[in-house]
Amino acid sequence: MNRTDKGRRGAASKRRSQRLVGGLRTRLVVALISAVTATALAYRDARTAVLQRTQNTAVNDLRERVTAVAADFDVPPDQQSLSRFAAKVSDGIGTRIVVARYQDLVAASDSLTETEDRITTELRTAVRTGDGARFQRVMWRGEPYLAVGMPVTYADGDHRTSGLEVFAITDLRAERDDTAALLDSVRKGIVPVVLLAAVLALLAAGTVLRPVRKLGRATRELAAGDLGSRVAVTGHDELADLATTFNETADALQASDAELREQEAKARRFVADVSHELRTPLAAMTMVATVLEEDADQLPPDTARAARTVGAETARLSRLVEDLMEISRFDAKAVRLNAAETDLADTVRASLALRGWTDRVQTHLHEGVRAVVDRRRIDVIVANLVGNALRHGSPPVTVTLRTALEADGEWVTLEVVDHGPGLLPRARERVFDRFYKADAARTRGAADDSGQGSGLGMAIALENARLHGGTIDVADGPQRGAVFTLRLPLRRTGEGTE
Repeated sequence: MNRTDKGRRGAASKRRSQRLVGGLRTRLVVALISAVTATALAYRDARTAVLQRTQNTAVNDLRERVTAVAADFDVPPDQQSLSRFAAKVSDGIGTRIVVARYQDLVAASDSLTETEDRITTELRTAVRTGDGARFQRVMWRGEPYLAVGMPVTYADGDHRTSGLEVFAITDLRAERDDTAALLDSVRKGIVPVVLLAAVLALLAAGTVLRPVRKLGRATRELAAGDLGSRVAVTGHDELADLATTFNETADALQASDAELREQEAKARRFVADVSHELRTPLAAMTMVATVLEEDADQLPPDTARAARTVGAETARLSRLVEDLMEISRFDAKAVRLNAAETDLADTVRASLALRGWTDRVQTHLHEGVRAVVDRRRIDVIVANLVGNALRHGSPPVTVTLRTALEADGEWVTLEVVDHGPGLLPRARERVFDRFYKADAARTRGAADDSGQGSGLGMAIALENARLHGGTIDVADGPQRGAVFTLRLPLRRTGEGTE
């Protein structure tokens, strides 16, 4: 897993942890707000119920009392009879003040009490034009009152109004005091309850959030490559089970990783040891094959052909051993750059001339491009890319060297283009794999500097590019063929290398 993948997974894990933590906190806040809102609604409903009960009682009492007294009342009344009517109605409904009106006559059960401002014009109009009880809550001298009015109708079944109107004024100060006491009780009770609930919720959330944070941190460390990351297990709840499962998974992953690393190290040592042991017998075989090739012209045709075949295969086997040792050094991180400021155009020309490819390759080299590189390793890259194009592509093969200024600095690119059949998408993805064979025409794998494939040439070229801080890309040509592009950061003397 590369650094980018690790960073993405770590960022994703961190975002999931933040969403979980934020979600729990949000839920706690919503729960507290809901509790306060529910309490406020309950207070409002209780206050409404108290006032509704008082209002219904006042209307019913007035209707029943008026019906009983009006049965013996003659219309039209005089002032004295109207006053007696008001007093009788008041006697039956407790402490309420009763006002009776008939046209211009007005009588109150308590003649010393001011009633005009507590029976509003709107209420009198509603009673006069209606056929049932009407009520209105009013404030008089800063105190709340309930005024109820109703018309008196004839008892002949037609519900004709007699012109007599009766009003009762009820003092609501007791109800106001009751609701105020209720509000005070709610206020005194809700504050400590909310505070206690908040503290308990935060404590409960802390017992969840703290282990979640620790588990998230350990997961990010594990994703970043720290296989020794573990979580302390406390308690016996579900979070403890989750932490135990995480630790067991991390143990298994660490053991598997250690086993794989050990097997990989053994495989590298085996390849290196075999390659080293083969060098001595191959050196002797190479000398014998060279002697046979030199005398091949004096041998019978079949023998001469066999001698040349042995010489060619011995040379290829020697190169394979050398490539195996080189790739083993890359795997063991034992490769070092011998970097110096180098003219890249001269290096490319020298690499082509050394292998006799100058007449077979078209070059477009930007002159004066100097960079701090390992000349031998650049020669290996050029030899493998051009050799691969010559072997598997078709002429013309073109090599282009140029520089480019990009957002992340100045880069040098070496582009090798052929006009062969090109590569299939699945072959482009694996062309740098070791010993990969794209098709029947690539039975020797990627080309090395001799033009004969060892199967490791392209892999070694890519490793050398990465050693310089660069890379090699492959794509289809503009018309046909394949395009291999070497990209290297353009470093000069004094800038250093990675």
